Amino acid sequence: MRTLLGRSRRAFFALVGSAALALAGAVALPGTAQAANILSNPGFESGSLSPWSCTGNLGSVVSSPVHGGSKALAGAVSSSDNAQCSQTVAVQPNTTYSLSGWVRGSYVYLGVNGGASTWTSSPSAYSRLSVSFTTGASQTSATIYVHGWYAQGTYYADDISLDGPGGGGGSDTQAPTAPTGLTSTGKTSSSVSLSWSASSDNVGVTGYDVYSGSNQVLSVSGTSATVSGLSPSTSYTFTVKARDAAGNVSAASNAVAVTTNAGSGGGSGFKQAAPYLFEGWGDPPSPSTVMSATGVKWFTMAFMLDSGGCNPAWDGNRPLTGGVDQTAINQIRSAGGDIVPSFGGWQGSKLGANCSSASALAGALQKVIDAYSLKAIDMDIENTDEFENEAVQARILTALKTVKTNNPGLKTIVTFGTSTTGPSYYGNRLIEQAKSLNADIDVFTIMPFDFGGGSDMYGNTVNAAEGLKAKLKSTFGWDDATAYAHIGISGMNGLSDQQENTTPAIWAQIRDWANGHHIARLAFWAVNRDRPCPGGGVVSNCSGISQSNWQFTSITAGFTG
Repeated sequence: MRTLLGRSRRAFFALVGSAALALAGAVALPGTAQAANILSNPGFESGSLSPWSCTGNLGSVVSSPVHGGSKALAGAVSSSDNAQCSQTVAVQPNTTYSLSGWVRGSYVYLGVNGGASTWTSSPSAYSRLSVSFTTGASQTSATIYVHGWYAQGTYYADDISLDGPGGGGGSDTQAPTAPTGLTSTGKTSSSVSLSWSASSDNVGVTGYDVYSGSNQVLSVSGTSATVSGLSPSTSYTFTVKARDAAGNVSAASNAVAVTTNAGSGGGSGFKQAAPYLFEGWGDPPSPSTVMSATGVKWFTMAFMLDSGGCNPAWDGNRPLTGGVDQTAINQIRSAGGDIVPSFGGWQGSKLGANCSSASALAGALQKVIDAYSLKAIDMDIENTDEFENEAVQARILTALKTVKTNNPGLKTIVTFGTSTTGPSYYGNRLIEQAKSLNADIDVFTIMPFDFGGGSDMYGNTVNAAEGLKAKLKSTFGWDDATAYAHIGISGMNGLSDQQENTTPAIWAQIRDWANGHHIARLAFWAVNRDRPCPGGGVVSNCSGISQSNWQFTSITAGFTG
């Protein structure tokens, strides 16, 4: 690996030098023709890559960091692939075009196949690249590309523009018909969702431009869009125009006026202090004893797994009803409390991964909902079989959407790991899929521990939660209060697997921050471990530190949101 990396870096710097010399004489090219951007999905606002294609399947659409709108392209460069993403468009012969775009990363290139290119290194902020080129005497198509450089890390690109008179040698001068039926399909205090009926064209519609008043705010390839970054309690008027490959633009659609919601924020009103209780591990305590000593009312019961054939069972081997888990649940409910079962976890045979379809998984979830007349369910999505499998992520989210529709009032929670600064790639992907599937998840709960040597557990937890808040805002268009009201924190009391120490004092700080920011859920792993054993290490029935019995549970019971 070291030899390969060294070789690619040497080749890179040699190319940078030659590219810089070539560009020194190429920047002063003739002026471009004035016309519309003829690229489709230039800002990736459709949420998909199409019609862009990326080598090695290394391209993806992300919600942060962006230059404009709510989406951007991310190219996951490797040591053997520069993650080139390209789009081919129709052009006119003997015509000058102007190519520009906003990029971020170490050594990002923008250019046209067989022609001019330019590059920059801007790892911490977006920087604009621009270059002009003139088509050949018989050229009718051009392939535009953007890419990073080998082993230099992920790059980002946004708002790429190819300005010129369009393609087809001037033969296509017919504009598409105007979009019809523009309507608002939803709104928040900072966003408006729109949909419309498709336009028609003699050749084909390639995209739609969304306008707020006279300002173009989005370009998309489909017939729906969400305009974000708006102000609360403000009236906006939207129209949409269709575009074809030759740059012909339709008349505007009907106008629709929408007033955004007030900015008071808030989510579903759901608040839950629910530490984990596991009946199959760690000398499980009597839940009624813990409730009496601490005042806690909710428990997260772990774990519901697959006993074979997409059939739910506690820990995959204890019966759904009639066993020790039901006995514990009966105690909790008799004492005035309730439970939320957690499906999944780190290991075992998981329903999300093993049920053959979203409908089969929804059926398995429904069995548990019916068995205990549940008010809420939690999907603990971890490891490579669920969290790092985007198809399984989608299956789980679709199943949650189904059971929520079929059980009015049911609250749905997803729980997943995090970095110290917010969701990882797969966490971001989970949130983006929840948005695209309209899964209507009530709470996104992060597990801020096992960071890998992180010692500031309060600071790391707060930073991770703030990163989640920012992601929820950018994805859903929520304001701060609404985003916080969809956040959960699930910590690990005492020593974590990686010897991080969350003391009772730190957990109380985290609880107070959670109350002060009005998040939705506070949990920890686990009540089984909420007992002292200073120097005991990371074990199943105590915290590994000095504390009193049920001290973390008592602190958690003070969470009110």
